Order: sequence, then C-alpha cells, then structure tokens
Amino acid sequence: MTQSASPSVPAAPTDPAGGLGADPAETAREHAPTPFWTLVVGSVGVVYGDIGTSPLYAFREALGPARADNILLAEEVLGTTSLIIWALLIIVTIKYVVILLRMDNNGEGGILSLMALARKALGGSTIVFMLGLLGASLFYGDAIITPAISVLSAVEGLKLVTPVFEPYVLPITVAIIVALFLVQSRGTSKVAAFFGPVMVVWFLALGLAALPHIFDNPSVFAAFNPWYAVHYLLGHGTGALVALGAVFLAVTGAEALFADLGHFGRRPIQVAWLGLVAPCLTLNYLGQTALVLAKPDTTDPFYQLVPEWGLIPMVVLATLATVTASQAVITGAFSLSRQAVQLGLLPRLEIRHTSESHSGQIFLPQVNLLLLLGVVVLTILFRSSSALASAYGIAVTGTMLLTASMAFVVLWKVWKLSPIAAAAAIVPFIVIEFLFLLSNLLKVFEGGYVPLVLAGGLIILMWTWVRGVKILITKTRKTDVPLVELVGMLEKSPPHQVRGTAVFLTSDPEIAPAALLHNLKHNKVLHEKNVVLTVQTVDTPRSGEADRIRIEPIGPRFYKVVMKFGYMETPNIPRTLTLLRKQGFKFDIMATSFFLSRRSIRPAAHSGMPLWQDRIFITLAKNANDATDFFQIPTGRVVEVGTQVTV
Repeated sequence: MTQSASPSVPAAPTDPAGGLGADPAETAREHAPTPFWTLVVGSVGVVYGDIGTSPLYAFREALGPARADNILLAEEVLGTTSLIIWALLIIVTIKYVVILLRMDNNGEGGILSLMALARKALGGSTIVFMLGLLGASLFYGDAIITPAISVLSAVEGLKLVTPVFEPYVLPITVAIIVALFLVQSRGTSKVAAFFGPVMVVWFLALGLAALPHIFDNPSVFAAFNPWYAVHYLLGHGTGALVALGAVFLAVTGAEALFADLGHFGRRPIQVAWLGLVAPCLTLNYLGQTALVLAKPDTTDPFYQLVPEWGLIPMVVLATLATVTASQAVITGAFSLSRQAVQLGLLPRLEIRHTSESHSGQIFLPQVNLLLLLGVVVLTILFRSSSALASAYGIAVTGTMLLTASMAFVVLWKVWKLSPIAAAAAIVPFIVIEFLFLLSNLLKVFEGGYVPLVLAGGLIILMWTWVRGVKILITKTRKTDVPLVELVGMLEKSPPHQVRGTAVFLTSDPEIAPAALLHNLKHNKVLHEKNVVLTVQTVDTPRSGEADRIRIEPIGPRFYKVVMKFGYMETPNIPRTLTLLRKQGFKFDIMATSFFLSRRSIRPAAHSGMPLWQDRIFITLAKNANDATDFFQIPTGRVVEVGTQVTV
C-alpha cells in the first residue's frame, strides 16, 4: 500500500527506522552487531514476558471445570496438564517457533507485517487488509488486559503471606500499573537491560520450585501422553470447552514470538524457547500437577509450590516478572501503532525516540495514556485475576486465527507451495485455534465482551479513517490542476523570482500542490528551485537504499521528488533530501522553505459517510500529530497555508 506524506491529510508513518538517510556514524551505531547471547537473554525478557507469567494463573483456572464436581480425579488433573503441554508444543513450538518465525517481511514480524506480505502476494487484497485491521484491533484488547491480569495475579500472592494484605492487593496493583506507564516516557533501554536477567532468574525459579514435587511424584510425566488430553476432552462434554478456554491462558503470549522477530532475530528467539523457556514452563506445570495430586484442596498451586520461607521472595520476583510481561505488551502496542499509522490505518501520532543509538525504542504519549486508562479501569472493575481470566483469551485466539489464515496465503503465494500442501500445514492449527476460540466465546458474558468491544471500537476508528482519507482525496481532485500544465503556464508567464529552494509536500506528484497554488495566488512569487515532494510508505518494513529517493526535472525551475519509507521507519525529510547531492541536486536547509497545506475539515451535507462517521474522522484529523514534527522538519523553515474542505 502506498500512502502520501501530504500534510493536508494527516496520513502517517511510524516506526523505528529513522536512520535511512542517517549519517554513517548513526547508522553504524544502530546496526552494530549485538552479541548472540545478549540477544538470547534480551528475547527471554521481552518476547517471553507474557507467556512466562502464565503459570501464575493458567493451571489454577484450567482446573476450575474439574473442581466443579467437588471430586478432583487424578485423570482430570493429568488431562488438564496434558492439554497445556500439548498446546505449548503444537501452537508455540511448531506453529510459531518452527513455521511463522520463517515468514519474516524483510526481517520484521507481527500480524501487520504478515498482512503486508500476504496482501502484496495477492495484488492488494481488500479482504486481507480487513483481516489485518481486525487482528491489529484485537491486539490492543490483549495489550490492555495483559498488564491488569499479570500484575494482579502476582500481587495476589500477598494474601497467602497473611490475610491482612487482602484489602491492599487492588491499591498496590493500581500503583504498580500507574508507575509502569509513567516511566515509559523515559525510554526502555535501561529497564530492558534489567528485564532479560530478571526473566532468566524467573524461569529458573519456575523450574527449581517444581523439582521437589516432581521427585515426590514422577508419575506426572504421564501428562506427555496425549491420551490423557484426548480422554479429558471426550469425557467432559461442554465442560471440556470451558477447560480449553482456561488452558489457552498458557499460550497467550505466543503472538509476541512473531511480533518481536525484528528486534532479536529468529535464532535467538528459538534458542531461548528451546533451551530455557519451554523446559522451565513445562517443569512448573508438572510441579503444580504433582502438588494438586498430593493435595487436591490446594487453592493456589503456583505459590504453594514454594516453601513458606520463599513465599515473599517469589511474590517479589513474580511482580517483577509481570511488570516485564506488561512492558513487553506496551512496547508491542507502540510498535503496532507506528505500523498502523504507516499503513494508513490511523492518523499521525506523536512519536518520541527515547534512544540516540536504537531507533526502535519509541514512546507514543497518546497510546500510552489510553492504555493506562484502559488497564486501570479494567483492574478496578474486575478486581481479581480470576475474574479477568474470563476476559482474557478471545483477543489472542482471534489474532492467532487471523495470523494462521494469512500464513496460508504466504505458504501458497510466496513460498509457492500447492494449495493442498499449504492447507495441510496450516489447517490443523486453524482447527485447534478455532476450538480455543469457541471455548473462549463461552466467556463472553463473564467478561469476554471487553476485548470484543475494544476491537469493535478500534475497527470503527480505523475504517472511518481509511474511508475519510479516501473521500477527502477524491473530493480535492475535482479542483486539482495538473502539475505539468501549471509548470507550462509559469514558463510562459513567469512571476517574480526569489532566491532559495521551496519544497511543497503533496500526496499526488501529478497534481499541483495546494500550497503552491496559494503561494502564487497570494504572494505572487516563485523560488529559483521548486521541489514537489511526495512521501510514500511501501509494503516492506524498510525501503531499500536504491529506492530511497528519486528526482525528476519537470521544467527549468521545477523538480518532482519521491521519497519512500518502509512502514517500520520514521520519515526524516531534511536528512533524506541531503541524499540528492549524490544526484547533482544542491540542497541547503538554511536556504529552503517547506510549504505545507493545513486543511480545516468540515462535515458535508452529502458525504460518502454518515454524519457520525464524519465527526469521528474530523476529530481524528484534529488530533493528528503536526506534519512538521512528524516529518522532522525544522519549524523555522515551515510556511503553512490554510484551506477549508468538507468531507
């Protein structure tokens, strides 16, 4: 998909690649090779933060249906554990670690990257575009629920230390969440360096806490036999579906494997999973199984794995781990928002880079504030991790299903497998995830409506933005003047000429920019060099250096320039313009003026959208980040020309 950088329609790019056109020193810093084991430890902290905290609540909730009969049978406990182990093996290990990590889009992962890959393979499919939009919306639902359920489940361990702490669980949780979001503006580099080692300790603690209980009852290894999982499902009717919804909590962080592919690379993520994360998670679930088999009345098998003297240290470590899991989701939401803006799904958002050497470390104030409000409201409304577990899962299963669907397209069209072979590889995952989705849909009225409502609202916002921009472009084209025609007229009857270079931003390089027309109309002057600039977002994470910028003379004083940025890059117009020197075009920022069109949008009596949608679009446009900041243009070099349009 190609999107204009025109300031008139708050379009937008977002992401960490501000370095295309960067100076060599900065580029070298950004792309300096990171030691392999540093990447492995980093991926443990960021990629596996969410899935790594699932043992806090997943096994406890999965036993719920079996406990409903008041008689907890050994077969039911082993069946629950078997379901969790095989879910980790099939969904996480095979689908994500083995297959999806190979479906990178120029090194980047995540549902929007996969959407861009699949859409390009199908020649711009609208259906795939809508699926990507839905997947992105569902991810935000996950991003709001994860910090709430993770931190709550960790702090709830204080109740086991002494019941005196029970009234303080909710206030402590809210305080931790607020503090977490407040420090986002400071950047995550120092905190991220802390995350990896903390999570390594966390996973080792998960495994070590379980070992004594496994030694006491080694028969728990029978859970590796899939017969127990199948027997449980076949013998519990609708109760099995309810159990599946809770079992799915054990794999809710799997999507992060794919989403963070660009940050760490395939091999570090795979090594971290196979060498540390998967073994420790499996040991912990087996340990909880052994404990429940020995003491069926155990209410919180995770914390009761540790001896009394280790309870407070484990609560502290769990809290640190859940903060890490929350940080991973928040960072993912920032990255997804940047990609959504670049792909034209959202208006321009303010993006602050929090690191001079790593362009991927960004902070989006608007997204951060909305996430904070959402997480705090959910925490206060649901008040416990068990209640929140009902709201968790639908968003993740939906995203996983959409990811699998687009993976089928990539296998078929990009990897050139036959449709039958592609289906054979993907359909088993779709069937399993569809069962998980059905099981989670049973929880809609208990809280599962939350991510659905959030996703529905975001879909309306994104679709309104896409439609509004399209309508606005269509309307303005009715009064457009072809650029070549205008240049011809100016050659025959040239206005007064002034020194310097003028850069006019436009969404369509074939049409004379509105700012140019207004400058001629009101100021009646023309610069000695006039650049008609279009910024495009391409369907790859980063634009190739060869395609970064091209220039085409269209008259003695006019030039058409097209800049291309990937959807994972933050455009920097002045820096990229300096690349034109290699093509013989002299550029001096101190002798250059940037002319931007600022449109005031009003609802029209007869529009392509209902009035309520018009108002949403206008609100989004008003809150879009200023083009000057977004394209990193020096404010002292900008001239804005205002016009009024209806939509």
